[in-house]
Amino acid sequence: MADQGSSVDRVYATLRDMAINFDFKPGERLNETHLTSKLNVSRTPLREALNRLVAEGFLTLAKGQGFFCRALSPEQILELYQLRCALETEALRHGIDRASDAEITDFCTYLDATEKTYDSCDDLTELLKMDEEFHMRLAGLSGNNELCRMLNNVNERIRYVRLVNLRQLRGMDRTEAGENTFLSAHRTIANAVQNRDTQAALIALRAHIERRSEQTIELVRLAYSQLYVPS
Repeated sequence: MADQGSSVDRVYATLRDMAINFDFKPGERLNETHLTSKLNVSRTPLREALNRLVAEGFLTLAKGQGFFCRALSPEQILELYQLRCALETEALRHGIDRASDAEITDFCTYLDATEKTYDSCDDLTELLKMDEEFHMRLAGLSGNNELCRMLNNVNERIRYVRLVNLRQLRGMDRTEAGENTFLSAHRTIANAVQNRDTQAALIALRAHIERRSEQTIELVRLAYSQLYVPS
């Protein structure tokens, strides 16, 4: 049983990374025979891993047809951005209310230590990782582990599109990018949290997140172009 469990975890982790990065194309039917051979695993742990990914929203299951990669549509991405905004703003309200001064100081100290690398970082994957870390730490001030777990799932499901967005923003000059730069947005949010100014923090956070949701149609178009015509 231990070996079976470890096989499921290994296959799950591999398939999860593939799904996050859209190594499976949107709407593509997964070839289970090919996957069992590629991952050197039997059908049973593969199926268990695939079902876990269906439950988490990375794959879909059609009765009598099999497993499919999730869709990549403006409507779905917009819904996920809206969910992200709802989760983060709710976490922010609770965080400002319940977090201790020491916890907020630690959060701001993290930003102090990392924000200088944002402008100079050329690795977009690393840049996105830092951005997600900032937002997860912000949500973590709420002390609500279930909320943070849900937010992490949403982050993973929109990660590919956010990477496309980052690549797009890095192609702009600073004047054109304006307030889209993480540096100014994160600092504005952190300052409001430090002052326990809930209204200012919510306004800054919503602007930081919702600005991207308005661009979902263009972002999905760009995502498809990069998936099917890689640079």
